[in-house]
Parts: sequence; structure tokens; C-alpha cells
Amino acid sequence: MELIKKDIDITGYTTFGIPVKARLFAEYKSAAELIKICRTADYLENPVLHIGGGSNLLFGRDFDGLVLHSGVKGITEYHKDDDTVYVISGAGEKWTDLVDYCVEHDIEGLENLAGIPGEVGASPVQNVGAYGVEAGDRIWKVECLDRTTLEVVTISGSDCGFAYRDSNFKHEWKDRYFVLRVSFRLRPGRRARNLEYAALRKLENELGHAPSISEVRDAVLRLRDSKLPDPSVVGSAGSFFVNPVIRKAYYEWECLNFNKSVPCIPHRVAEEPQESDFSDHAVYEKCLQEYRAYRDASQVKVPAGWLIEHAGLKGVSIGGAYVYPDNCLVIANDGTATAADVADLARLIEDRVLEAFHIALKPEVNFIDTAVKVTVLGSGTSKGVPELLCNCSVCRSEDPHDKRLRASVLVETMGVRLLIDPSPDFRQQAMVHGIGRIDAVLITHEHYDHVGGIDDLRPYCFWGALDIYCREDVNEKLHSRLDYCFRSTLYPGVPVFRMHSVANEPFFVKGVRIEPIEVLHGSLPIYGYRIGKFAYVTDAKYIDAAEREKLHGVDTLIVNGLRWRDHFAHFTVAEALRLIEEVGPRRAYLTHLCHEVGRHDSFASRLPKGVWPAYDGLHLTVE
Repeated sequence: MELIKKDIDITGYTTFGIPVKARLFAEYKSAAELIKICRTADYLENPVLHIGGGSNLLFGRDFDGLVLHSGVKGITEYHKDDDTVYVISGAGEKWTDLVDYCVEHDIEGLENLAGIPGEVGASPVQNVGAYGVEAGDRIWKVECLDRTTLEVVTISGSDCGFAYRDSNFKHEWKDRYFVLRVSFRLRPGRRARNLEYAALRKLENELGHAPSISEVRDAVLRLRDSKLPDPSVVGSAGSFFVNPVIRKAYYEWECLNFNKSVPCIPHRVAEEPQESDFSDHAVYEKCLQEYRAYRDASQVKVPAGWLIEHAGLKGVSIGGAYVYPDNCLVIANDGTATAADVADLARLIEDRVLEAFHIALKPEVNFIDTAVKVTVLGSGTSKGVPELLCNCSVCRSEDPHDKRLRASVLVETMGVRLLIDPSPDFRQQAMVHGIGRIDAVLITHEHYDHVGGIDDLRPYCFWGALDIYCREDVNEKLHSRLDYCFRSTLYPGVPVFRMHSVANEPFFVKGVRIEPIEVLHGSLPIYGYRIGKFAYVTDAKYIDAAEREKLHGVDTLIVNGLRWRDHFAHFTVAEALRLIEEVGPRRAYLTHLCHEVGRHDSFASRLPKGVWPAYDGLHLTVE
């Protein structure tokens, strides 16, 4: 039987209830079947998305690639001793079925997580949590298929980097591993032990005795039903936003003083874990370390639902999407919503909350779109256009196309937003284009006209360290120039970065494949980047044959073409056109332009068919 099927409706694999199809779809029931799929051309030559129950996915359009779904089933248990029981579940099992299995077999530890939609394979990825318990507290081992070697490996839960709704599987391990099975270290017994959550402490008082795991599960289900819509009746993704975790100093100095018309913004500080609550000492030690880091960083957690409600958004709707009145963390589908309705409403919520409280919300839901959307933030050279002290016709032009900030682009795909080069004009660019979120930054090289706006990234470090990817030499230079961002004791408010040195080989950023293209800027090796069928190359003077080969097959190429006359470190217009002719993209744009190319309209008229001058504010969609 064919494992990979074509043009399959996958609406039923999501909880939003918004119609969506996959061009290719495969459900595997074993590691052997998955390995077989991974060796096919359909897998190797297309975007690949692995889904579970779809409770955290919003598809912007039909998925133009291969969707994989785990059909690995089975729940087994074995006892190590009187205090420990291990439960192993296939990734394709429903999470609710696993919780029910444990309760019915008198196994304590997961009952607080009852009613969470999705499948077991998502638990180590999302680190699902509720009512005082996170899956990462209980996960012992994760069995995965390594996509690079096609070997089955077992990863210890203590190595998974579990944090609040986070794990290594969402970052450096994304698109490296497929989860096959998850092993949980739990306790035998009927008595519930995790009652720190206020509503569960109340339950104990109401019952007059320590509740059983069955009573806790039922109470949790009642609590969830009172706050969250049933996804089989009302389409939603559950909680749409993550509760913000922010620095205490920022909370006190900025948030509390920003909006005097509302009562004090509620917050919660981390609670020190107690060893008696853990059956695994190693997990306890890890949680204790996380608590100490959280405490030492002086962070607080703010309820996103409260922020949304007090920003006046309860019940607000766009199209068929609306803020669920009983829980403002939920964006619901009245049955007619489109993905655009949900996305527009999410943006409205983010804007209103930021405006009201100076707090940025971060979606827990992943926006999935295989198209690559590009915004040219700046198309000018290191001096920009107009140049200072120049009175030429280009610099005097009133045409907005002739107003060129320093070169930079914003790239959005698969729900991930990437900034390539924070130029010295980034602050102005971000304000003009309303850039409310950046997931990571790619840097081509260390010259000031490509990194001079790094300090202006500080608002985007609101959620913690912002990921920056660059060459090792660039990493070293930035550590030297921005030493105040990397000290052991940081001044409040400075930007905080998580630096990644990348070699000249493909790497992944939150699941998006990035391929560096090494070029010479004069004699300096620097990077361009290819993302899907889009490539961005700036400041190149020479590209050798092996690196040029990486550009073949691109649909859209943006490349530097400084001016008509020769330059020692940049392509001339003619040199850029020769590269474009060799690579053969469907369309190409010239960037990093100085005033010598002439006014935009006249310059465009001199270029061959399929080639245009880029300009600030140019929007492109690469399918």
C-alpha cells in the first residue's frame, strides 16, 4: 500500500476546524515505515511538516508539501519498585487516552494534565502543562528517529531542555528528530500528590480528605470545561497566547506605571520546588536549578488572559474569529472563520495589549505557511540615499523609491519571522513596517551598515535572549563591540542575545531551513542566505562555482548591484546581471544601491526583463 497519499484533507487533524489540505500526506505506524518515507523523493524534495493533534497549528493556506502524522500506538507499563512505575506510550496516542489509562490503572502523576488536546508525541515538544504540573516533570525518556542518520535514538528527559511551554525540540532539535514514543516516570497509587494549584487545594477542603487521582482528573476536566470550549463543538487552539514571563524590574518600572487607569497587573513569582513532590531526584534537581535561575533573574509571570480582557477585547471579533468570552486566552471559530480572520484578530490583540500595558504577547499557536514572504526594509548602500552633502538629481528626488535606507530584509515563512541584518536604520524601519515580533536574526557580516541597529533590538528581547545566527568571526566581533550585552551582570534594559556561530552548511532556525552562501566582499568572506526558493546576497564581489550552485533553482533572488562603474568590494550592475543570467531565477532584484545608479524609474528601464531595482517597502511572496 502506498504510504504517501496526494491531496488529502487534513482539517480533522487540527482543532481550529478551518478547512485545509496537504498536497502530500503520510501516516506511519512504525519506525521502519517512517524511515522508508524519509528515503522517498517526496520527502527529500518538499517542505515537511510533522503534526500531532493539530491543537497548536493554524494553516494560512493549503500545505504545499508533505505532512507526516504518527500512527505509532500502544501504551505499556512496567514497575521498577514499589515507588516507581514507567509508562511508555506511542506518539500517536491521544494525550487524554494516556491520562485515562494511568488513572484507570492506579498510576499517579498525570491526572493534573487531563483534558489537554493533542497527542502524546507533542508532550516533549510543547512541554504541555496545567494546574501545577508540566509533562517535562514526568518525562523519563523520549524515543526518536534522527532525521540526519535515520537511526532510532533515545534521549533522556533531563537532556530535553524543558522550560515553560518550551523544549529543545522547538529550537535546536526542531526538524532533527521525529518523536516515536515517550516514557514517563510515575508513581503507583490512587492518592493524588500534586495539589499546589489553588482550585485543587479547594477540592481537598471540599471533600474532607486527600483526593484520589480520579477525583483530581474529574475536577480538572470540570475546570477546563468551565474555561475552554470543547474543540469538537467550537473550533479553537485552546490557549492562543503564552503567559508573558518578564523581568521584575521591567514589570515594576514600566508596566505598573504605564497604564494608571487599570488596577495593579496581577503577577506570579516562581515557587521553590519541594523534593517530596518528585519521585526522580534528578528531575527535582533540574527544577530546582530552573527555579533558582528564574528567581535570580527576578522574573514574574503575568496572566495573558487578564491583559486581553482588561485591554477591552472580551468578545471582540474579526470575521468568524472571536475572543472567547469565558476565557480571553482563547480565539474561537464561530464556524465561518478563515485563517486570515484568526491571524488578524491575533495581531489586533497583540497591538492592543502592547498599547495598553507595554507588554508583548507571544502566540503559543504556530502559523504554518510554506510561502516565503519578503519585505525589503532597506535597499541602499552604506551611506544611504540621499547621501549627505550631495545635491545630485537622485538625492534631490521626491520619488519615494529613491529614498533608500541601509540594506536589510524581513523574511516570514512557516510562522517564523527572520530579520537579515539589523542596519543602523532598523529603528526607523521597524516603526514604518510595524514589526511587532522577530524570532531570530541572521547576519551577513560585521560591517556597521549591516549591524549598526543591534542595540535597537532590545524591545525584541522582551521574552528573553534573542537568537542571532552568524559566522564565528562575526560572533567574536559582536562580543567585543557589544560587551555590555554579554557580561555576567547585565544593566537593566540592555538587549540580551543567544549567539549561534554557523558554518557554511545548512542549519535550522525554529524549523526553517537556512542555507548559507559564502561570497567574498572584497577579500572578506561573508554570508548570503537561501530560504526555500528565495535567496538574499548582499555586498558580494565574487562567488565561486560551488557557492553559485546553491543559488540554482531559486525563484526569487535579491543581489547587490552597487553602481555602474567598478568597485573593489561590490558587484557592479553588470556583474550582478551576469550572475542573474547564470542562475536563472524567475525574477531578480538589485539592492545595496547607491545614488550613481540613477533615479529609480530610469534605472528600471535599463534593466533586462525579469530584473528590477529593489526599493524600500517592496513586498514579495515566493510560493
